[in-house]
Amino acid sequence: MEQLTLHYNGWIIGLSVIISIVAAYIALNLASKVSHSRGKSKIIWLCLSSFVMGSGVWSMHFVGMLAFHLEMEVHYDITLTLLSALAAIITSFIAFAFVVKPNPKLHENIIAGLMMGIGISVMHYTGMHAMRMDAMIVYDKQYVLLSIVIALVASYGALFLFHRFRNQPDFSIWKLSSAVIMGFAISGMHYTGMAATHFHHMPGTMDTTTFSFSASQVLLITAVSLVSLSILAVSWAAVFMERHLLERMAYSDPLTALPNRYGLQRYFEKAFHEKMQGAVLFLDLDRFKSINDTLGHDMGDELLIEVARRLRQCMQAEHLPGNNQVFRLGGDEFLIAASEIQPDHAISLAERILQSIKQPYHLSGDQVFVTGGSIGIALAPEHGYDRTSLMRAADTAMYVSKNAGKNRYSIFNEEMNVRQLRRMGLENDLRQSMDANQLFIVYQPKWDSQHDRLVGMEALLRWRHPELGLVSPGEFIPIAEETGLIIPITYWMIGEVCEQNLNWQQELKVFVPVSVNMSARMFENPLFAGRVERIVRQSGLSAEYLELEITESIAMNSMEGTVEQLKHIQSLGMRVSLDDFGTGYSSLGRLDEMPVDIIKMDQIFVRKSDQSSKQAIVSTIIAIASNLELELVAEGVETAEQEAFLQSRGCYLMQGYYYGKPMTVEQMNEWLKEKVLHMPLAE
Repeated sequence: MEQLTLHYNGWIIGLSVIISIVAAYIALNLASKVSHSRGKSKIIWLCLSSFVMGSGVWSMHFVGMLAFHLEMEVHYDITLTLLSALAAIITSFIAFAFVVKPNPKLHENIIAGLMMGIGISVMHYTGMHAMRMDAMIVYDKQYVLLSIVIALVASYGALFLFHRFRNQPDFSIWKLSSAVIMGFAISGMHYTGMAATHFHHMPGTMDTTTFSFSASQVLLITAVSLVSLSILAVSWAAVFMERHLLERMAYSDPLTALPNRYGLQRYFEKAFHEKMQGAVLFLDLDRFKSINDTLGHDMGDELLIEVARRLRQCMQAEHLPGNNQVFRLGGDEFLIAASEIQPDHAISLAERILQSIKQPYHLSGDQVFVTGGSIGIALAPEHGYDRTSLMRAADTAMYVSKNAGKNRYSIFNEEMNVRQLRRMGLENDLRQSMDANQLFIVYQPKWDSQHDRLVGMEALLRWRHPELGLVSPGEFIPIAEETGLIIPITYWMIGEVCEQNLNWQQELKVFVPVSVNMSARMFENPLFAGRVERIVRQSGLSAEYLELEITESIAMNSMEGTVEQLKHIQSLGMRVSLDDFGTGYSSLGRLDEMPVDIIKMDQIFVRKSDQSSKQAIVSTIIAIASNLELELVAEGVETAEQEAFLQSRGCYLMQGYYYGKPMTVEQMNEWLKEKVLHMPLAE
């Protein structure tokens, strides 16, 4: 047998190396998208990167085959040729599936490098086996082994670098380095494998059953060109898809599929311009946090999806002109923007939305109710035409709706703006108030009218602003609750009340419990009861002389967790009172389940006790307290007639200006010395 001499074309060799590096870079860049994708997108990126890598290996091999001249006609078995490409693609898929994991282990990185190296080797030697010619191939085993080792080691090195730096930008020196090493694995394996190959002339050995190229080089070039075009087409499609997905991710809310804040900014750039008639509606759901806390975040997400659907329906039902859109800004906040809309249409839309979101929701087999929403409306161009101005105005109006009782809409006006600026200023100043000693406590007595004696006090928070003077509790306490400042303020207040009560006991021998009002925010922390216990213990006051007042809404929201904490409070010897009874949200069917010792009748019934309807309600409340063996305190008693009426119905514990207004510590000291020290105190 005569050994044939091979002649190589250096330019084509260089081209083959470039093809391997470019294909590797494109494939690795596509594979880097896998770790940032989910579901079908992840599979698509994995398939695309595997196709590009496998096709690149195949293209490099057959371009390399064009680089040498064998001085005889060469034909290829099409089945083996296709199988060689398929092997490269499948092994690339397996390798990328391991290496794109968030934190692949060492053995997984080794498996990835092993599969990629095997794929390159199998592709090469299957492609060589597909050759049909009047020659026999004899391999040098040492060079064959060396070619496989090069493929394995270089593949592992390239994939290791790729994993370390896959989160780099689309172009980075590290990704390029990974591609170069991978290109070396492909081309290095190929040309080392070719060095291991010896062709021996054997006339008449060609298999005539395989397909034949009359011009094999032309067909090879055509095949490689088609594969290269496919790689470019895949790359272009991937870039297009990525841009489309990224744009969708950037401008859309993933939960509701509504446009987000960035989508809102783009909308305003296109839809709103100076002097255009339009409106912005800012919607905040009522009691959404309560639903999230009691039913879970999954149910909360379902609710938000359903609200988004209803908002779209409301927009469609109104048949509004112009460019209109619903946006989700985050949490339970939605914004509806409508260009070319009249004010009366905006009001009609707000009314439809409030009516729609109040309807029952059927979520995961449960029926859920939302009491409504708070909507603020800003009009363009009256309140501005740019996004910032209109959103600020609508947000301000929304808070007015919320503070006015919720489940309503408000249209922005300048008076609201003044109030909002004052509110922002109060919020900033309130954060400094404790350190500046601006907060103080006043005390109002609770009186036993039957035995004419003091039975307790209620501690009330006050704020003396350095510039504004006394700020109404009705103004600053909602701010404190919304910002969370009420939590440290309440703990401070409990400590101050305990210390002051202990002083009265030691100095004036006055032994009565003092009550402190609790915000719903306090019960969000499961460690609340333990914190109160520590404060009382550190003060030295006996726990029976501290009383905590809760509202009906606290008692009914998150009832299970609240009950546990209140029972802990009671187990320490403290008493719990239910404030403003009769005007809140409590259910009489669950009143007996609430761990309370005292109910305080709301002052509205006392002030209107001359009305027969209110008298009937008062009698009912007194009967409820008696039957449940709960102590009853009537609030807001201001006249002797009111006192006489309550006594006639069997209510003797009272609180109000008739017995004493809220007093500072100094004023209370004088009041105690004048009216209490010579009277019997509550046992």
